[in-house]
Amino acid sequence: MSDWLKDAFAKPKPIIAMLHLAPLPGDTLYDDRSGMRAVVERARRELDALQEGGVDGVLISNEFSLPYLTKTEPITAISMARIIGELVDEIRIPYGVNVLWDGRASIDLAMATGAQYVREIFTGVYASDFGLWDTNVGEVARHRHRIGADHVKLFFNIVPESARYLADRDLESVTRSTVFATLPDAICVSGLTAGAATDTQALTIAKAAAGDVPVFVNTGVRAENIADQLAIADGAIIGTFFKKDGVFENTVDPRRVVELIAAADDCRVALSVSA
Repeated sequence: MSDWLKDAFAKPKPIIAMLHLAPLPGDTLYDDRSGMRAVVERARRELDALQEGGVDGVLISNEFSLPYLTKTEPITAISMARIIGELVDEIRIPYGVNVLWDGRASIDLAMATGAQYVREIFTGVYASDFGLWDTNVGEVARHRHRIGADHVKLFFNIVPESARYLADRDLESVTRSTVFATLPDAICVSGLTAGAATDTQALTIAKAAAGDVPVFVNTGVRAENIADQLAIADGAIIGTFFKKDGVFENTVDPRRVVELIAAADDCRVALSVSA
């Protein structure tokens, strides 16, 4: 376990829960009749369920800002800042933010709200469902330093959802060059979409190539497969399983949170005994 993970989280192989915000102002699915108050109250209920269920961290994202932008409009991060500002006194665990799919906006939001980490697509050029998707990690890294956000940890998703690398590069090469050239604090490995299982072979390849950089499984973790995933990964980011009936669009089901955390704790105990 890396030093920063030990410092940031109370348990090894931390379980970071996604807090998926309802559609925000400017989003195509935003409910302007219920307004922002309804978005805040839903987020509050889900935050409470996740924390009471025992997750180790929470990652707040605009998951329902469909279809996503690769450079977001200011209203998105501004709306997220308002929500986090209303909830921050209730957050008892390390929290991060993710303004999909905009690394610079994510870092700005983290700096403004006191978030400790962000997850984003910081590297690569992709053919995606959102069009040609380019990044500029050098510019983003310099922006992070310029605004005094070097303490904000960066989770690099190197297998982005709904997209494919334009260059013909294998996962081992991508992982090694990402770690060497772009200075990630953690690597995330994903399936095709939110809730889609992450291939254990891909996870194994990334872990072997990442050196001392922590590797997180980013999608598709369930109570029945978490032991297999945590046997490889240094932690997990989980959203869909925590929802009612395991359906992405639903709200958090407290019983499913408790179920998964119990399975994760059993796995962590077993791994510590065998270490």
